[in-house]
Amino acid sequence: MRQKNWRAVIVGFVLIILAVAFYLFMLANTSRSNDPVALMRIVGTVSGVVSGLAFAMIVVGLIGKKV
Repeated sequence: MRQKNWRAVIVGFVLIILAVAFYLFMLANTSRSNDPVALMRIVGTVSGVVSGLAFAMIVVGLIGKKV
């Protein structure tokens, strides 16, 4: 029997929400930037990496560990 790690799953969902919020916040502030294209490339990369790590945490947390 495997025991699910609910803490990792919850943290994964919170990280996804924070990544989306960061992306939308920076999207709203793009007009003030000197180089909005470069800014959004960096923001998109950071949001994508955080979302990928969060997705991996959710999957590993749902698989769980053998008890």
